[in-house]
This record gives sequence, structure tokens and C-alpha cells, in this order.
Amino acid sequence: MRSDSRLSRMLHVLLHMARHEGPMTSEAIAAMLGTNPVVVRRTMAGLREAGYVRSDKGHGGGWAIAADLGTVSLLDIHRAVGGPRIFAIGNDRPHPDCAVEKVVNAAIEEALAEAEALLIARLGRISLAELARSFDAHCASAADCGVG
Repeated sequence: MRSDSRLSRMLHVLLHMARHEGPMTSEAIAAMLGTNPVVVRRTMAGLREAGYVRSDKGHGGGWAIAADLGTVSLLDIHRAVGGPRIFAIGNDRPHPDCAVEKVVNAAIEEALAEAEALLIARLGRISLAELARSFDAHCASAADCGVG
């Protein structure tokens, strides 16, 4: 199964935007991500609706950060881009007749609920400002800044 990369891709874009002078066009973002500008606009719309970015039309327009990076968490971005359920693992049948399958389902559901709670809590504690500081520190100590 293919993984959903919207969160990592949008975090990538937001960090570039945070360190970019002026707005970035959908075309420039699409080239950076190797996708279509329409896909960029569709995905960025959720971030705009949440108030994390703004878009300006016309010459010199494009997408720009509209929120304080310190107040936006990775979980906020996940939700804004319409991220899927954290885990795609599930039960074959949610209401089985078999007692064995009921026990298996209960064990899996409990483990997934615990894991999801931990991951959501962790994503909620990491701000975009922390990612930006990590990026800046990496660039200060490495020849390869990883921009692109």
C-alpha cells in the first residue's frame, strides 16, 4: 500500500516558504515537489482555510506563510491537509460472529488506539518553528543544506 505523504510534503513546502523572500508560486512549489500546480493549489487550500498560509493573485503573487511558526504544530498541518487516519491497519470485519475474531479485533483496536494517541500527542508537541530551527542548524553545520 502506498503511504500518504501530504504531511511531509507540506512541511517541506512550509519550511521553504519560511526561508524564502516573498511569495512562492504554485508552479515553483510544484516543480520542487515534482507534481502539478493544480495538486499544489488543492493541497494548499486546506492550509489557507486554516489560516496558516495566504495566497495573493497576480504579478508577484503566490503563497506565503500567514501564521506564527511557533503556534502551528505538525498535527495542525496534518489536519489542515486532510490527512488520513494515522494508521491504515484495521479489522477484516468490524462486527464478526466468531469469538476468536472478536478477541483479535479487540487486541488490535486497543494497540492501535494507544499508538495513535502517542503519535498524535507527539505531532502536537512539535512546532513548525522547531523544524525551522533544526533546518537552520543543519545548514549552519553542513555543506549540503538540502534545499530543493
